[in-house]
Amino acid sequence: MKAVFCDLKRNVGEIKLNPESFDDLWHLSHLIEAGDRVYATTLRSVEQSSDKIRPDKIEKRPVRLGIEVERVEFVPESRRLRVAGIIRDGPDPGLHHSFNLETGYEISVIRRWRGTDLERIDRAVKASLYDAVHIIAVEEGEAEICRVRQYGPERITTITAGSGKTRGENSRQGLFKEILSFLSSVTGPIVIAGPGFIKEECVAYIRSNAPDLAPRIMVVDTQRSGYGAIQQAIGDGVLEKVAEDLQLAAEVRAVDEIFKRVARNDPVTYGIDDVTRAVSFGAVEQLIVSDTAVRTPGVARIMEEAESMQASIIVLSTEFEPGKRVEGLGGIAALLRYAID
Repeated sequence: MKAVFCDLKRNVGEIKLNPESFDDLWHLSHLIEAGDRVYATTLRSVEQSSDKIRPDKIEKRPVRLGIEVERVEFVPESRRLRVAGIIRDGPDPGLHHSFNLETGYEISVIRRWRGTDLERIDRAVKASLYDAVHIIAVEEGEAEICRVRQYGPERITTITAGSGKTRGENSRQGLFKEILSFLSSVTGPIVIAGPGFIKEECVAYIRSNAPDLAPRIMVVDTQRSGYGAIQQAIGDGVLEKVAEDLQLAAEVRAVDEIFKRVARNDPVTYGIDDVTRAVSFGAVEQLIVSDTAVRTPGVARIMEEAESMQASIIVLSTEFEPGKRVEGLGGIAALLRYAID
């Protein structure tokens, strides 16, 4: 989650939020309540006057609307959060309108914020996928390294290996070695960008000498070089792709852990009745739920109770294999802190 802007006085005011993952939409479903004011840019039908011969045209234009919330509906199957209410600020005041929020859809929420709300936002922001990303623009003899912050790319260093006539294979290998040295202390995903084939050679060198880094590397082709390559990669949507891959990787790890624990008879449970029991004991460390199960009566309450006991929650899409595997277990499972009888 990105918290883009915050203006509070005695916990009353506006917070501008940008969800980055499916889990962030779940968080928002608990942060927005009836009576809140929510502002967002949306498409709205606008009449356009033309000449007298042709009838007036109706087209949709992006407009900024503020609604007073009446209903919030988490829609797992479409990976959206629907926020419906009455327009209070913008065209057509008094009419009803719905925002269909997706990842990357920025909104402003104005309300009285409880301490628990602010703690939830803080947890979601700290779990942001973007701050973990490093982008390296590689070209002949030089590599520009940036860390992606919420405000944009932050230049870390420029590595130079040789210049002019000294550029060659040895110099190139030296550049790759220095890049690998830097990456050895980096956690999170790595994007290697740039024009031409040198970035592929760099990746091959890293995979050969540090195969453990390979799963975290994404290669992006750009027309620009240096810092321009980094800007182009971000503009072309690489962060969204990385976020999607990271989320899916987290889902795969969680589901694999479920089945490993089942095979070893380690602390784990699944199915709504057994998970409900584990939650009531405060034994749940991580709750894993398929998007189809979220709509099952009682499951939302289980999720809320587990979260109140400091359990982490992952909602899986059944469009992907991890979600389908959990669906086969009744749609809900839990990794436990300790075994229960």
